[in-house]
Amino acid sequence: MITFENVYKYYDDTAVVEDFSLTINEGEFFVLIGPSGSGKTTTLKMINQLIDLSKGSISIEGKKISDYNLQELRWNIGYVLQQIALFPNMTVEENILIVPEMKKWEKDKMHDRVTELLERVDMDPETYRDRQVSDLSGGQQQRIGVVRALAADPAIILMDEPFSALDPITKNSLQEDVTRLQKELKKTIVFVTHDMQEAINLGDRICVMNEGQIEQVGTAEEILKHPANDFVKEFLRTGLPHYKEEKTIQDVLNKDYVFEKSETSQADLDSEASLDDLTIALSKHPQVTVSSKESGSRLLLTREHLVRYYAEELETEKAGVGNG
Repeated sequence: MITFENVYKYYDDTAVVEDFSLTINEGEFFVLIGPSGSGKTTTLKMINQLIDLSKGSISIEGKKISDYNLQELRWNIGYVLQQIALFPNMTVEENILIVPEMKKWEKDKMHDRVTELLERVDMDPETYRDRQVSDLSGGQQQRIGVVRALAADPAIILMDEPFSALDPITKNSLQEDVTRLQKELKKTIVFVTHDMQEAINLGDRICVMNEGQIEQVGTAEEILKHPANDFVKEFLRTGLPHYKEEKTIQDVLNKDYVFEKSETSQADLDSEASLDDLTIALSKHPQVTVSSKESGSRLLLTREHLVRYYAEELETEKAGVGNG
């Protein structure tokens, strides 16, 4: 639905987004994550032309964004900011109806839309419809910000770190609300965050960015189990205190706990399979044949190899704790 093709954004001679190419699917909750200065917010804002790209193209449903009428483009893309940006001198209903008013919806339709959306975020319409937004809590205001973005029924919602200023309990509650709304309303959401746990909680797919470039795109499970490079591994370790990189059979092979294959075994595994897979296989068979992608050879692992590997890991871990 949203396609980036070799997109660049320069400020003077500095590329803040560089050779960015990917497709965000219709109805997908897609998360852009990375450290400060990685280009994620710039990438988001190029979708609705709040920032103009320097080179390449962005298309929505096969049509380049440069070919859309700018007002039409922005009316059909909801936008939620960290700075809630509600109008404090207006009521909840008036804030929600800004775009439907511009699109000249009928009054009955607008009234019903406010009722529907407030109910979807568990805010009683008769209690909150006519309340001044300045009287609301931070979490309630951000709910209105989300509802306002949905009011004119856009196909795409852009969300730029919308929950980062909220306390953890309110943040978790809003994450649940947005996830539920996205599934119910089948919207395409592009969500920027610097919080890896939030990305995991929300995203169908996650794009890890660094210095304007894509480091890895995948599901949370794919990124956690198979980080693409050292940057992604370090980003996970920094962002997830309890993160431990999943060990694979290749880690055992790297310790030289292996025989050159000289006899057959009843189980075959790839060197990229997890140690859990190896443990299960060795619980059923005394030895396992492993196809090593690094050397191209077929090798033999035994239960003794696995026990020796785990013992060395435990000794290393204990030594590290003792030195700490």
